[in-house]
Amino acid sequence: MNAFRLAACAAFAILVTPVWAADGLLESCDAGQSFARGDITVSGAYTRAMLPRAAAAGGYLTIANSGAAADRLESAASAAAARVEVHEMRLEGDVMKMTPVEGGLDIPAGGSVALMPGGYHLMFMGIGTPFAEGQCVLVTLHFATAGALDIALAVGGVAQDAPVMAHDMDDMDAGGMDHDMDHGMDHDPDGQAMPAM
Repeated sequence: MNAFRLAACAAFAILVTPVWAADGLLESCDAGQSFARGDITVSGAYTRAMLPRAAAAGGYLTIANSGAAADRLESAASAAAARVEVHEMRLEGDVMKMTPVEGGLDIPAGGSVALMPGGYHLMFMGIGTPFAEGQCVLVTLHFATAGALDIALAVGGVAQDAPVMAHDMDDMDAGGMDHDMDHGMDHDPDGQAMPAM
């Protein structure tokens, strides 16, 4: 391939790259993806669509370590948020408290750690563009041994409580968004949808 054709191909690739990738968001992505680097595999990565004026969002996923030695999730970053931290929800007495995980999150050899609602999770803070259902949030996870791993979190509904599956995306594509938005929501006497707790 001559230099002119190579330059033309590079220019075309830049033009067709989604503009919202610079914001850490993609218009869509495949549900049910897994991402791997070294002995680490990440699966079931998702987040929730944000309500108006929400200032933060949680991210959920499962990290498996197939290696013979432990690894550690040291940090996370995304262009979609000013900061991404690993947090933990835990009950102290009768009060549920959320605190940053200090020193990183250990991933045991031959084991896995689930980041899920009510436990460990990624906390996105200083979000530029609110996450919308059907999008994907691009995140880089930094592991002590495996290194940097780029992943995409599928954005589910505001009450999503499990990984987004392919049939969830099909429902959105088929015009089932109204149904999906009401799924997992309670309604008050005035008929207004409120997120289920």
